[in-house]
Amino acid sequence: MSVLTSRQAQPFLLHTVIWLLIGFLVALQPGNPLPDGAFYSLQTALFFMLLAVFYLNAEWAVPRLLYGRRWATYGAFLTLLTLAVAVPYRQVQHALEQHYGVQHFRPFPLQETTDAKPSGSFGSRFTQRSNRPNGRGWLSPPVLLATLLVLGLGTSVAAVQRGQRDAQIRQELEQEKLSTELSWLKAQINPHFFFNTLNNIYALTLLDGDEAREAIHRLSRMMRYVLYDTQSRTAPLSQELLFVRDYIDLMQLRLTDNVQVHYDTPHPLHEAPIAPMILLTFVENAFKHGVSALAPSYIRIVVRQPTPGTLEVEVRNPIFPDRPVALDENHGIGLVNTRRRLDLLYPGRHTLTATENSSEHEYYVHLTLTLHA
Repeated sequence: MSVLTSRQAQPFLLHTVIWLLIGFLVALQPGNPLPDGAFYSLQTALFFMLLAVFYLNAEWAVPRLLYGRRWATYGAFLTLLTLAVAVPYRQVQHALEQHYGVQHFRPFPLQETTDAKPSGSFGSRFTQRSNRPNGRGWLSPPVLLATLLVLGLGTSVAAVQRGQRDAQIRQELEQEKLSTELSWLKAQINPHFFFNTLNNIYALTLLDGDEAREAIHRLSRMMRYVLYDTQSRTAPLSQELLFVRDYIDLMQLRLTDNVQVHYDTPHPLHEAPIAPMILLTFVENAFKHGVSALAPSYIRIVVRQPTPGTLEVEVRNPIFPDRPVALDENHGIGLVNTRRRLDLLYPGRHTLTATENSSEHEYYVHLTLTLHA
């Protein structure tokens, strides 16, 4: 509510400042020997004329002409506006001066004149002409300057407002793109995971009913996490690690004793927000590519928390010749999408290393996340 009120107050404050600035320009106009009533009426008319110039330029001429690349028309329009203020103002001022009998005089310098009767050695004398009314031209220079300043102010304000609107539109488009892309990435991951899990539970129902019921309970807890907790941008770290724990337990239901799975989490755990399902891909790929039905295999998943706001994840699994690593080419599901999610959600706040150690025939993934911005 406070943010909304602040945004609503901004235009009011802007227009208040503009009115004050234009009033200040009017107050700076030079004095005039007109009676007070006529003088203040003239200045009030000037004030509203300058206001009209400002809004006509800022609200119409700049958007339609300047940003429409009609520069010659825009220049001619500004010239017309300037003359439409400075010329009528001077003409009305002159008419009021005549009406009230006000005259402006200026002294003329001494001028040499020749008398009919010579006087002195040169037959000349200096006299001073009588003062006579000063014709002051067809426009008022101070008003001309004030009008130009108001036009410049209007153009500047319109340009700043356009820049702010463009920046807001770009930000909204980026946010919409981010939300759409994250939804698309999560939609790719979720069906892949559930297809595997449902197949495992189906096989388990034929062997052990109690274990199948326990697996269904785990799956329902995981579905609740996916359907509800992932709707927000972050989830508690404890819930994310429990989600990984449930996934590992479900995947182990179909594994033999030849596969050793090690999952280690920090104790004590410092709660922190994390992007939902951001760790699933690493664990999922380890089970897909690091398990063999014939040879002994292992999956080691270690989660550390060096500081309350930092998370480190290590995943190791063996490489088998009959199972190509090709994790980044897993039909669009894998590290490519996870890297993209990390770039979108943790820009400059993560490091991800995925390497293949040929000597040990091991695939190693190391992720470091700064959870607090």
